[in-house]
Amino acid sequence: MINNAVVQILQAEKKFNVKIIFPFVTFIIAWLLHHVLPDAGNVLTEPSAYPVFLTSLILLYLFWVAVSFAAPKLLSGFLQRAPIFAAVFLILALWDLVTLKLRLVPLPFFPEPGRVLAVYLSDWEMLGTSLLHSLRLQFTGYFIGAALGLLAGIGMGWSKKIGYWFTPLVKILGPIPATAWIPVALTIFPTSFSASVFLVAMAVWFPVTIMSSSGIAGVPNAYFDVARTLGADNRFLIFKVAIPAALPLIFIGLFMGLTTSFLALIVAEMLGVKAGLGWYISWAQSWAEYDKVYAVLIIISFVFSSLITILFKIRDRVLVWQKGVVKW
Repeated sequence: MINNAVVQILQAEKKFNVKIIFPFVTFIIAWLLHHVLPDAGNVLTEPSAYPVFLTSLILLYLFWVAVSFAAPKLLSGFLQRAPIFAAVFLILALWDLVTLKLRLVPLPFFPEPGRVLAVYLSDWEMLGTSLLHSLRLQFTGYFIGAALGLLAGIGMGWSKKIGYWFTPLVKILGPIPATAWIPVALTIFPTSFSASVFLVAMAVWFPVTIMSSSGIAGVPNAYFDVARTLGADNRFLIFKVAIPAALPLIFIGLFMGLTTSFLALIVAEMLGVKAGLGWYISWAQSWAEYDKVYAVLIIISFVFSSLITILFKIRDRVLVWQKGVVKW
């Protein structure tokens, strides 16, 4: 038994060392490819932030290693995520090789990573302003659509009369893509911002309504019978029994609404408003500055994935009583 334990420790240590070293190996590969291989012809000549970015990433990784050794509780999460750092360096190396070094793809449609990273240094003020406009539009439209969807869904699931009148409306309006309302929205609403809020809210409203209605309607009758036996009124049944029991499906609707709202947001900004990330993409594309387009796409990826992560954290906190039971 002692020998087996020693073997397991040695195997774990070997695996641990490989996971730690692998990002350093891929970092060296990316660094050597950038500095040893000559640049291809017709290269954009603006200063590149790529080497600085690579160095910053490896320093961040070293800091993460130090923190993980100082806090053993973080070690497991570090070991799981260390290969991601390695994958990032490999992706950057491949991007640099295909564009700057070999020029296998044409300019200006596929700029090198240094050119894209330089956008964050040269145009950070406009990027920041566009991001703030997009977040304001996103949050306004999302909360309005989610609130209306919750009201409609809870009402449809709880009351047969409300469901009788609202179900046909949801079936008619729900399948229409939010972006199809753009001509109508620009005509009805006085400003492009209010029209864009309407589009985002429409994208959120349908999935939240459907999932909330299904969640309320699917609550077992036994829950209500027990509550009525204890003297509960209709208000208590709705807010203390029906809604808590339907929360798993309600959160699914909120997730679906959040993802569909991203598409409506970007499309609305590209066609209507005069600020925002979607507007920035359209403006940069009109000047054939595709380095700025890719820079915004990276921002969109990180920001929207962060919003989804935050909603996951809220769900885990609210549904902590279902931990280990519901897996989605």
